[in-house]
Amino acid sequence: MHTDARIAVIYYSATGTVHRLAQAFVDGAADAGAEVRLRRVAELAPEHVIDAKPQWRAHLDATGDIPVATLDDLRWANGYAFGTPTRFGNICSQLRQFLDTTTGPWQAEELADKPATGFTASYEEHGGQEATLLSLYQTFHHWGSIILPTGYLNYDTAHVAGGNPYGVSQVESRASRDPEYARAVLETACFQGARLTRMAAALAAARADSKLG
Repeated sequence: MHTDARIAVIYYSATGTVHRLAQAFVDGAADAGAEVRLRRVAELAPEHVIDAKPQWRAHLDATGDIPVATLDDLRWANGYAFGTPTRFGNICSQLRQFLDTTTGPWQAEELADKPATGFTASYEEHGGQEATLLSLYQTFHHWGSIILPTGYLNYDTAHVAGGNPYGVSQVESRASRDPEYARAVLETACFQGARLTRMAAALAAARADSKLG
């Protein structure tokens, strides 16, 4: 199956949790017919801080072949999925730094009228997931994007995954002891990636029709 959807999955992950969610989004979007770019944002933490946490260093080395996101990835895509761990109820500084460079394409209206969704993870059950997603969506408001929350579609799986209607999210402390929950979160991410693809394709077709008309 092929669509006109071009999906950019852009994320930051220190130790791998958000990376796994990003890959599930990629799989869902690709299975739905999208052309997909998986991109990580640049690491900002000093080397000595990373080296002090072996899991952080190991994940950074293991994903070093994933290209770093650029503004051209945003211009190319007609649908976005952004992933970030929670940082005191907000998005991480690495993703924030990338978003803060988007003034040019924003002013050129190259980010408008494109569907965008977010995903996140925290260690604790109440680690700020909803606040983080809502903070991320403020940027989409300014871009003029079309925010695509998870809602309660695919409810049985979404319920097992925690029932977050704002976006896909994972509680790492729960995932480590509950395999069914961990699988449901990844399935929800895959489902949302496919849904993002369908929305991006529909909007691309609508734009093409309006130009023809």
